[in-house]
Amino acid sequence: MYQLKTNKTAIVTMIVTICFFFCFTYFVQAQADKLPLGANELLNNLNNKDMNTLLVKKVKNKDWKASELSETFDKEKIPFHAISNVNWSEYPYKPDVKFRIAHDGKNILLNYQVEESDIKAVSGEDNGKIWEDACVEFFVTFDNESYYNIECNCIGKLLAGTGAGRQSRKHVTAELLNHIDRWSSLGYLPLENKSGKWELSLVIPIDVFILNQLDSLDGLQAKANFYKCGDKLKTPHFLSWNPIKTERPDFHLPQYFGEIRFE
Repeated sequence: MYQLKTNKTAIVTMIVTICFFFCFTYFVQAQADKLPLGANELLNNLNNKDMNTLLVKKVKNKDWKASELSETFDKEKIPFHAISNVNWSEYPYKPDVKFRIAHDGKNILLNYQVEESDIKAVSGEDNGKIWEDACVEFFVTFDNESYYNIECNCIGKLLAGTGAGRQSRKHVTAELLNHIDRWSSLGYLPLENKSGKWELSLVIPIDVFILNQLDSLDGLQAKANFYKCGDKLKTPHFLSWNPIKTERPDFHLPQYFGEIRFE
């Protein structure tokens, strides 16, 4: 009789433990967009087992020009990565989007290539509503406490911000934005009612990452995501490199960043 009671107690304890675990997991998911960046590491471990990883190749340092990146990447055989996750079924449109990334220790080098049915750029100045145009984006954190969003429309106009969450963003100054060299195959003037292919390259110096005061990118581990959007295009869409598991479109969720390592 004693043995039976002991077995029953063990079974009840196990059931209670399992129920607590699943309830706790559900609670963390429900509160994900409210958690500080550090707390979201817990959600990473619980539910982001399919996190993408990426090795950022180091290339020889030189006086980079964004207009030369595509040719240089071809020579260096820098691989493309697809921005192809359609995370929200109500926005099924999926343009063809890919990116390449490298670094030289002092600069992050990015090249995007896009083909889509509606190309529009209304924002003709930096720090405007870039996300409403045909836009590509790069979000990155180096410390799991704050992250940077660097967004660029198809004519090379930039928006960059810093902070720990969506509600605490601070724009990077115009002076620092001017340090980012950019090149667009479409030129730099507002346009609309176009379709087809376009290409964008960025040279992002490490002094843009003002919260971290980086000396070099060599050997750094970081987390990042890459996006394609167009909130005010004829067919709005929200694509990501690393998948996002939320009910509504939201790119400001570091718990869904992938892992990147700089050589």
